[in-house]
Parts: sequence; C-alpha cells; structure tokens
Amino acid sequence: MTGANSYSLAVAVAAVVSFSACTPKADNGSQPAAVSASNVTLTAAQRENIHLYTVQPAKFRKTIETTGVVDFDNDQATSVLAPFSGPVSRLLVSLGAQVRQGDPLAVVASPDFAAGVSAYRKALETARTNRRLADLDKDLIQHQGVSEREAQQAETDALNAEADRDAALQALVALNVTPQTIKAIQDGRQVSQLEGMIRSPIAGTVVERLITPGELLQAGTTACFTVANLSRVWVMANIFGSDLAAVSRGDPADVVNDSGSQHFSGTVDNIAALVDPDTRAVAVRVVVNNPGDFLKKAMYVRVLIQARQESSALLVPVSAVLRDDENLPFVYVAQADGGFARQHVTLGYRAEDQYELGSGVQAGDRVVIEGGIFIQFMQTQ
Repeated sequence: MTGANSYSLAVAVAAVVSFSACTPKADNGSQPAAVSASNVTLTAAQRENIHLYTVQPAKFRKTIETTGVVDFDNDQATSVLAPFSGPVSRLLVSLGAQVRQGDPLAVVASPDFAAGVSAYRKALETARTNRRLADLDKDLIQHQGVSEREAQQAETDALNAEADRDAALQALVALNVTPQTIKAIQDGRQVSQLEGMIRSPIAGTVVERLITPGELLQAGTTACFTVANLSRVWVMANIFGSDLAAVSRGDPADVVNDSGSQHFSGTVDNIAALVDPDTRAVAVRVVVNNPGDFLKKAMYVRVLIQARQESSALLVPVSAVLRDDENLPFVYVAQADGGFARQHVTLGYRAEDQYELGSGVQAGDRVVIEGGIFIQFMQTQ
C-alpha cells in the first residue's frame, strides 16, 4: 500500500470513529446490530444521530428580489412648455428651486402676450358697446323707436361681441396672464409691462432647466422646465418568468440603495401588460415615499417585493440539501428497510431556511436533515 493510500484510509477511519464516539452506547455494553443502508452500513448508535424530517405541503409567501431604476412620479411631474413665442428675457429660478403652483419661472418678450392683451382690451370694449346698444334698442322698441328686426340684430351683435370677449379672456388665461393684469384691463387701466411670464403649473422642485436667456421660444413646442414633486417617486422594477405570478398590485415593497445603507417603503402600483422584447422582463411600477429627496432619477436600486398571495409547495430545511460531484442537489430519503437512498431534487424558491422542491420527493417522504454529510462520506468509501 502506498503512503498516499494509507493516509486516506487513516483519515476515513478516524472520521468514522470520531462520529461513533460521540453517540451513546447500548445499555448492555455489547456492540449494537448493524442497520443496512444503500451502500452504507450504520450501527444503531450511528443511526441515532441521523435526524429526519417528514416532507409535507406548506404555505409561504415569496419575497421577489430584483433591480429597478428610479423615475419621477409622472402623476406629480410635468414638462413646462412655452405658452407663447418670443425670446427669453430673464430666468427667475435655478435648478433645485422649490416653487408653488403659479410661481413665475421665466420672463419672455413675447409679441403673442402683447397681442393677446390688445385683443382682449378691444373685445372687452366692443362687447360693452354692443350690449349698451342692444339694451337701448329694447327700450326704444317699446316706444316704436326702432323696429323689432333692428332690436333683434342688436341683441345678436351684443351676444357675438360677448362671445369674442370671453374667447379673448381665455386666450389670456392660457398665456398665464395674472388675474391682477386682467383686472387692470377690465378696469380700463394701463398695463405697465407687457411681458410674457412662464409659470409653474404645479408645486414642486425645478429639476430641469432647458432654456437660456435670449433663446427664441416656440409656443406649445419648446420645453422650458421640468417641475416634479420629489416627495414620492416611481421605481421601475423588472420581473422575470415564474416570479411574475407571485406579484400583484398592492404588494408591499422594500427599496434599497446600492450600498444598502438606506431603505424606503413602497407599494406595487402597476404591472405592465407587455413583455420587453429585449430583456423578456415585465416592468412593475413601485410607488415609493422619498423623504429627504434621497432617491434621484435614473438611480439603480434593489427591490424586494413581499407577495401577499400565499404559495403552497413541498418544503425541506436547507440542511437537507447536499451536492454531488457534479454540484447537483440531492437529499437522502429514508427507506422502509432502514437504509437511505440518494435522491436528486430540483430546487425552487428559498423561503428563509427552507427550499421549495420542484421534483425528486413526495409528500410523506422522510429526508435526512442532520447527519447527511456522514452518510455521504460513508457512501464514498
């Protein structure tokens, strides 16, 4: 026998003796009878150190872990378009500024603004004049001062003029003209500055500024600013394959930054109806509270979605699963003759300290959860 073979045999014998030494002996002091196992012979004392677990269906809730990208909550974010044409005169806010709804963002030397004010002033005066004439004709017709046809025409002219006045007023509102300026025009007072004002349509933070002084804006086309409420953001997570069945709207989620130092609570808000043709993933939208505005757009995060829907499967403790020489998972199943059979299994979801088994065992099977490494060692001898 070579020196290497002698050393291997000595190690194997020492391991078996060590395992046997830590087991209780029979009360009568005699050697216990051997119990036959598949490719293994165990003594009754060794058998006492083999702990078994009966496989039964169990209910559990999955936690799906994936990655996601932070985006603005588009229900609370908007791109501010130029409501009128003209060159930018002044910028009134900087990036990161907190604004309220209606706050001014930029001043534009807009001919549209001046034309709108002029059109409203003319329409206002025309409506007033035509209404006075129509009311006068109503009085005159009672004294046969004018014909009924002339009175009806005057009333029609007054109604048309009032419609034009209202349309001109709506044009000013669309141009973000302040109520104070409109009131001044209605009172016949002169407007000191006919400058167009781009205003914030919502309250939030100025997260993008897309224009510079002197830039020529096109009404309804040029994007000027992006304003967003950052107290709540969206996280777009990717869910693959069978995990999708465990996710539903309303499931709670935990969002963790890349360093793991910050956790944010969220809720699954929407599940896309289409599969991404490139990644084969389904986009799941998680609405996340964002205290301190820590989460930024395009930031990568980890997402853990806790399924509210219960799943049912055969579960075994993690300690029952071993690996063979090809790294394939297997368990030892107790046989009716007292032995143990190696049974390869398919592992599914890991629920804390238990594995979901897709195949390989059945309900009622008894698997080894402690002592399996010793049985594996014995089978290799």
